[in-house]
Amino acid sequence: MAASDTCAGDTPSRRRAVWLSPPLLLLLIQGCFCLSGPSTVSGTEGGSLSVQCRYEEEHRTRAKFWCRRWCLPGWEIVMTKPPEVEARSGRVSIRDHPANLTFTVTLEKLSMQDAGTYQCGVDEPWKWDIFLVMVLVSPAPATAPTPAPSYGGPTIPAMTLPAHTGEKPPEPSPHPGSLLGSVHGLLLVFLKLPLLLAMLAAVLWVNRPQRGPGRGQVS
Repeated sequence: MAASDTCAGDTPSRRRAVWLSPPLLLLLIQGCFCLSGPSTVSGTEGGSLSVQCRYEEEHRTRAKFWCRRWCLPGWEIVMTKPPEVEARSGRVSIRDHPANLTFTVTLEKLSMQDAGTYQCGVDEPWKWDIFLVMVLVSPAPATAPTPAPSYGGPTIPAMTLPAHTGEKPPEPSPHPGSLLGSVHGLLLVFLKLPLLLAMLAAVLWVNRPQRGPGRGQVS
């Protein structure tokens, strides 16, 4: 059977599939293999990953979409709008490559909550053309703290203060002038003062009054 016949099948439209339970949907889409791609992709928390899905020639002009878990109409995370081949919604972008019949979905700034089951698909009015992809996200490796930058300027020497021992500083020596004054005072008391007294006594002796001749003596 040709690929186009396989995709056509008796699959209900996406609008009608809204009311079907997930297990029944799985049974209905088993015969549609118009899309292919990786079954599992992985990335690291904080990084990004890309998923490339391949489609058939008949889907070249159709809109391409990316959604999570069970994709109901209007629940697409991101979807192209022909003739535009690229679309973005937040951290998720999709780009169609009609030349090689592929489209690429890119998830940026991954978080642990991004892990789960997704679908890449082609929007058709009477077909349910999807491909399931499991996205795995591993925790980001721990990073060592960045050391503070060192200052490259001149080094200032540290000031060292003298240790306090509790002893009194030595008293300053007396001024030489005061010592000479003390010696001069001692000389004045013990040498000059007796000499002055002796000179004063000699002056008094020389200047003492003279006695006249006796009254009873005959001239």
